[in-house]
Amino acid sequence: MKGLLNTFPQHSCLKPFIFSPKTSYNLPVMKVGTGFMYGRIEVAFSRGTKAKCVYLSRDGAVSSEGVVHSDKDKEDEDWKLEFLGELDPLGYQASKKRKKQQNSGLLNDTEGMDWCLRARKVALKSIEARGLSQRMEDLINVKKKKKKRNKKKLVGKVKKVKDFEEDDLDFDLDLDEGVELEDDATDLNRMVSMLGDGMFQERKEKTMEEFVQRLSQFSGPSDRKKEINLNRAIVEAQTAEEVLEITAEMIMAVGKGLSPSPLSPLNIATALHRIAKNMEKVSMMNTRRLAFARQKEVSMLVGIAMTALPECSAQGISNISWALSKIGGELLYLSEMDRVAEVALTKVGEFNSQNVANVAGAFASMQHSAPDLFSALSKRGSDIIHAFQEQELAQVLWAFASLYEPADSLLEALDTVFKDAKQLECSLKMKTSYFDEESSNEDRGDLDAEGPLRSPVLSFNRDQLGNIAWSYAVLGQLDRIFFSNAWRTLSHFEEQRLSEQYREDIMFASQAHLVNQCLKLEYPHLRLSLGDNLEEKIARAGKTKRFNQKTTSSFQKEVARLLVSTGLDWVREYVVDGYTVDAVVVDKKIALEIDGPTHFSRNTGMPLGHTMLKRRYIAAAGWNVVSLSHQEWEEIEGSYEQQEYLREILKEHIDSSPIIN
Repeated sequence: MKGLLNTFPQHSCLKPFIFSPKTSYNLPVMKVGTGFMYGRIEVAFSRGTKAKCVYLSRDGAVSSEGVVHSDKDKEDEDWKLEFLGELDPLGYQASKKRKKQQNSGLLNDTEGMDWCLRARKVALKSIEARGLSQRMEDLINVKKKKKKRNKKKLVGKVKKVKDFEEDDLDFDLDLDEGVELEDDATDLNRMVSMLGDGMFQERKEKTMEEFVQRLSQFSGPSDRKKEINLNRAIVEAQTAEEVLEITAEMIMAVGKGLSPSPLSPLNIATALHRIAKNMEKVSMMNTRRLAFARQKEVSMLVGIAMTALPECSAQGISNISWALSKIGGELLYLSEMDRVAEVALTKVGEFNSQNVANVAGAFASMQHSAPDLFSALSKRGSDIIHAFQEQELAQVLWAFASLYEPADSLLEALDTVFKDAKQLECSLKMKTSYFDEESSNEDRGDLDAEGPLRSPVLSFNRDQLGNIAWSYAVLGQLDRIFFSNAWRTLSHFEEQRLSEQYREDIMFASQAHLVNQCLKLEYPHLRLSLGDNLEEKIARAGKTKRFNQKTTSSFQKEVARLLVSTGLDWVREYVVDGYTVDAVVVDKKIALEIDGPTHFSRNTGMPLGHTMLKRRYIAAAGWNVVSLSHQEWEEIEGSYEQQEYLREILKEHIDSSPIIN
């Protein structure tokens, strides 16, 4: 380098030029005034040294003055240097004062291997060749106006951006300075949004347009008009999601000031009812139901329904209770059902037969006990007994039996009204009357006001008769007149084929078999047991395990493991007629029932109807029944304490039980 400079005798520098190995050279090709191509020499000195460059003038002399460029040329070069990473990022200094970043000493010798830098240079050449230099400069540079005393308002909406750190560099957006948002920046934001599949601006505008359009239909001249429009929109929705969306938007609108509110108690009850109805229509899985029920919008709707419950009609309370049972099942809405029971008790006098059946069925399907409410429902049902249809009657009896609630008033009324067996008929129509769907009958007024009542005639199908018979067996009321007439009507199905391939047939056969066994064990004097042919057919279908697979819980396995320490000869999964007992000691006639949560009411812990029937049936068969509940077991800690508890509950039966040879 010294030799090259010594060839120019006219050169002059403010300071002697000293060659340093730290000096880096960059020789991009440039065109000078002579028309020849020369390499422009750029000499970068170490920090703290003022740079002076040597360049060739038009007459070939060497000047010692620094290279002077116009501000425009300087700004044109800045964006390229920023793109190549040779200038510090924006936000620190103005473009004129920004300096080239110093490369690390370790990188000076390996600059030729910097593939990222070379790639950027290639990209820069491509940008220039395509004539996109101006656009890239606009995208990289950010124009700022100088700070003035009178601050201008921000052009456009600028959100405050939190300070953040990235690679030890702080980028602050000073809102004290007026930032003018360029059209190119707006276009870039839109482009980035669309590329990121966000499309936030377009989606926001579209959503707002749809929201305003939907709210416009509720802007009628009167409150009644708004309520009717909302009710129509809810009823016409085809899915549970659509109903929820309509209701949630209206709740949000009311929260933002829409007045008067079209969310009347009727519309709230209708919304919940339609959500549950649409769930039933598509047979939504339980896991999907629970996920749907835990959504914020559903919780908000249920909360509003609980607040409006005292203002609801009898039909509204019926719809809400039925909807909660379908949406949440037996796992959710514990406090909500207590609230429903409290309010329903005050309006039970307004219930028709449909309301009685649906409210009772809702509590039963959720395994939620409500003794006071069911006592009132029994009394109300007895007052309007003539109004009950076949499905409603089967449903309300099944509900009382499932929760093991006494229904003496209702049963007395049935015996009084249906004294003649000819008032009950059988139909071959197959339709289950478990609480699978809401009673679809329209609202009917009480028939008590219509003058003298005629003796009603009811036409039951097979499954409804099976439910009625099972309910009477659970309640221990097999000596009732109405049961006797219903059971005799059931004998008309003797010629009907029962198949082990269909769940409905198996469920009916299981119920009929248990009822028939109870008649033989507990009420042999009534002589109501089935004939041999029908009994054999029902027994064979009822004992099948096709739809009655026995599963062993971890609770049962844990207790069975500790039973060995009692020193007794236990037999697990012992079959007693139609029931399977968890563990028995055959020679002492001890039957141990290990009852999990499904055997008890979820809120009171009382045994449910099917559990009580099993205990009574096994006891009638001559066994000493011992029940071990999961509530008691969970309160005992440690294997030793659990073994002692088992010995304690079995001690009385072991000592008193005779040994069977």
